[in-house]
Amino acid sequence: MYRHGRPQHASPIQIEKRFRTAARLAPITLGILVCIPLIAAAAEHPNVIVVVADDLGWNDVGFHGGDIDTPSLDRLAREGVELHRFYTTPICSPTRAALMTGRDPMRLGIAYGVIMSWDNNGVHPDEHFLPQSFKAAGYQTAMVGKWHLGHAQMTYHPNQRGFDHFYGHLHTEVGFYPPFSVQGGKDFQRNGVSIDDEGYETFLLAKEASRVIRERDTSKPFFLYMPFIAPHTPLDAPQELQDKYKDINTDLAPSRAKETDRTRQIAKILLQESARPMYAAVVDAMDQAIGQVLTTLDEEGIAEDTLVLFFSDNGGAAYSVGGADNAPLRGGKGETFEGGIRVVSVMRWPGKLQAGEKMSQIMTVMDVFPTLAEAAGVPPQNRRKFDGRSLWPAIVDGKTMPREELVFFGSEMSRPGSFSFTAFDEEWKLIQEIEQGQLETSVTNYLFRPKEDPNEYNNLAQAHPDVVARLGKEIFDWRALHPVNGTHNYLVPPPGWRAPKDWASYPIPIEDLQDEPAHGMAPTDMLKRVLDMQHGERGRLVYDCAPKWWLGGLCLDNDR
Repeated sequence: MYRHGRPQHASPIQIEKRFRTAARLAPITLGILVCIPLIAAAAEHPNVIVVVADDLGWNDVGFHGGDIDTPSLDRLAREGVELHRFYTTPICSPTRAALMTGRDPMRLGIAYGVIMSWDNNGVHPDEHFLPQSFKAAGYQTAMVGKWHLGHAQMTYHPNQRGFDHFYGHLHTEVGFYPPFSVQGGKDFQRNGVSIDDEGYETFLLAKEASRVIRERDTSKPFFLYMPFIAPHTPLDAPQELQDKYKDINTDLAPSRAKETDRTRQIAKILLQESARPMYAAVVDAMDQAIGQVLTTLDEEGIAEDTLVLFFSDNGGAAYSVGGADNAPLRGGKGETFEGGIRVVSVMRWPGKLQAGEKMSQIMTVMDVFPTLAEAAGVPPQNRRKFDGRSLWPAIVDGKTMPREELVFFGSEMSRPGSFSFTAFDEEWKLIQEIEQGQLETSVTNYLFRPKEDPNEYNNLAQAHPDVVARLGKEIFDWRALHPVNGTHNYLVPPPGWRAPKDWASYPIPIEDLQDEPAHGMAPTDMLKRVLDMQHGERGRLVYDCAPKWWLGGLCLDNDR
């Protein structure tokens, strides 16, 4: 020892005491050294929770000035970053497909319509899903809620797409109280086994999500996907919440979209009760459920280590039976005006993200997969190229990340052959409403400058025909990527189709399926590619294969 710069000699007794102290502290010191990398790993790989509302309106949260109580969502906005220009597709299944893959649903064949219960469509099993990458990185993965991405074969089932645990519904519109059925068939399961849990659906999801968090393996991070059915129709809520909102204002501002406002006018003429009070009750219940999950994180002491992302799958259902309010945005669900595709979204990660911030750069649902992967330090395992990109530097550091590519969205809603499309960037936004009849097709163009006119009052299409032509050509080419047998909007099943009694038994087991996807009617792969070329702008026969103009429209290699 040295004291005041001079050597000091210890006595034998002092030496013995120091030796015993060192021996006693050695395991503690070693434990600290062992724990350091674990602590670093926990900070490097946060828990991730993705919460998705179904048809929530822009003006239906407190932090946007809405008149529905949403203290939990307001808390997320207050403690996190509002993603102020977050965009999704106008309808349900396409948004979920884009979320899971980071890819354009037009390529996936799930763009024009949702997957109905009588459909056998799903996202191609070759596509890599978000939870698969997190699972490969050592995460526990769970899904609690609504799937809506395929149910005809087990290849489409959540447990085959990266989720260790699945509790919820394969379909939409199962109702908020038992028997949770679709077309008369029961639809509530845990990992492929039908269940009979009783209660209000929104609160059941919160209870299960909290259980998953509490009973997790604490040595591993977790990825939890929580897509609510709320506030989708058919609306229903506990009586006390119905009473709370029975006198809420029902005189909403016009949506300024023809079809949406027409449904409201017809409802008034027919003296139908407004859907707004029940809708508000359903939103309030969903907020309570989110609050329960946030409380569970607090009680478990892991809120600081958990990234929470919330967004709606599309704009609010502002038509008469939907009850949502997207003001001051124009339009709503099913439309490509801002009210149909610009949605409420917040991200919270305490200690990592600056509280109360607002990011105003364009972010789309295709960007979520690469963004979360970078934030969590998870290497993406996808073979096919993302259509989205990571916005993590913009969210965490405020870095400006100019978007060079156009954003495309579309839908075929309400009637077959009735389409709404958009292509936009920071400077221009073109909306095309297309009506295909038996003998003619009409196209109505709307052109806006998003920065100057975010609420879409001033149609500049006639003043800038060159911009309309340029963006219209981009939409035309983009639509040619769609697989010809992808989803379309059909409101009824094939004649004579029958639903199963229990949807948990409906998917064909993998062992009963052939090893490869069906080839189709073309006898050879080369002939299939030639037929694909002949289809041109009608869509693709060869999956994920864009035509090469320098080959006369022939596709030789998949775009990966």
